[in-house]
Amino acid sequence: MQVAIVTGASSGIGFGCATMLAEQGMAVLGTGRDPDRLAELERAVGDPDRIATLAVDLTADDGPQQIVAAALDRWGRIDFLINNAGVGSPKPLHETDDESLDYFLGLMLRAPFRLARDVVVHMEPGSAIINVTSTFAVVGGLRGGAYSAAKGGLTSLTTHIACQYGAQGIRCNAVAPGVTLTPMVATRLEDERFRKINTEMTPHQRLGKIEDIASTVAFLCSEGGSFINGQTIVVDGGWSSTKYLSDFALNAEWIPRGSSS
Repeated sequence: MQVAIVTGASSGIGFGCATMLAEQGMAVLGTGRDPDRLAELERAVGDPDRIATLAVDLTADDGPQQIVAAALDRWGRIDFLINNAGVGSPKPLHETDDESLDYFLGLMLRAPFRLARDVVVHMEPGSAIINVTSTFAVVGGLRGGAYSAAKGGLTSLTTHIACQYGAQGIRCNAVAPGVTLTPMVATRLEDERFRKINTEMTPHQRLGKIEDIASTVAFLCSEGGSFINGQTIVVDGGWSSTKYLSDFALNAEWIPRGSSS
């Protein structure tokens, strides 16, 4: 039985990835900070032989070691690492203080770097690491700040791992979600400006769902994805790769740039 580690598995995309990989027959170690939410993950999978959880601070010095030890102690192997844990609502460069910068980089670049470093030495040919990045790592993003810096660094880490360890049969790819309907995004969509930027510029009839991202991650862990290495798969309905504007946006009243109204 193959074994996957999923970080940030207590909600959102991580929860979706963990449950989908379990449905495909894998054993999953889901990590997060909230033990109550992790208990919900265990109930959702419903098979104690194929699910374990660990409440851990991923940014702690011993966080990666705890995670690796938990997977090896339980199942004796690690086949897949899904680096998913993250946080949103960043600020632009000029508004970002050092504390926020360190937090974003620590959680979304340093922690996955250290965890991948500790995991890769236990991986056999056919294993893979998947880093969940963002469209903000592909195109410029308003207010991206430290978030964009962390996710961009994670993209470069992806290509390094793919190159360095590909000859050992260990692949590494990134999945870059666009705006996805998760609890973290729900409040952002209440902002009319944020909602318009995403809904009126996406050439698809809907925004992303958790299942869209989870199924892409699952594919990269499958035999069908076994020759994909060093790539970023963008799952955003075309938002980042087109210049689409909806009819509503094209016919709306435009306010000249620089206008205070």
